[in-house]
Amino acid sequence: MHKYVTLFVAVALVSVSVVAAEKNTLENWQQDDALTHRVQEGHYSMFDGIKLTEQQRQQLRDLMSLASRATPCINISEMERMHTLVTAKTFDEAAVKEQTEKIAQEQVARQVEIARVRNQMYNLLTLEQRQILEQKHMQRINELKLQMSGRISASAQKPTTIPVTSE
Repeated sequence: MHKYVTLFVAVALVSVSVVAAEKNTLENWQQDDALTHRVQEGHYSMFDGIKLTEQQRQQLRDLMSLASRATPCINISEMERMHTLVTAKTFDEAAVKEQTEKIAQEQVARQVEIARVRNQMYNLLTLEQRQILEQKHMQRINELKLQMSGRISASAQKPTTIPVTSE
């Protein structure tokens, strides 16, 4: 009976992994398409509030297209390896640490490529557009600071206790 339960769980995990991988691929495709669409509309989040010329929009589309091909993909086999380590009977901290560092290095490579493309996009802007972008950036930073200060003060408050009365 135990073998059947184990087999069932293994099949379920593999099925979920396959479905998740397919969903992730579909979401990435849809996300890339949505990003391209937003760039075409002039509403790419980095450029909210900035009016782009048709030439700039085309250059942004071209950069996005090149970037989607150049950005390293998520390595599913590394994720599967981590899943295997997490679901192992005994916890191997050294192996998990090594695997986590591997995944982190891949994430760093993706983030560097994204930053490179954003820099190229930024350099397409005029001085006036850059000033607007800087104002929007400062506004977002100030909003984040407000949110963070609200969280800090809320977490610093001592929890109140409600007296329990017996009837």
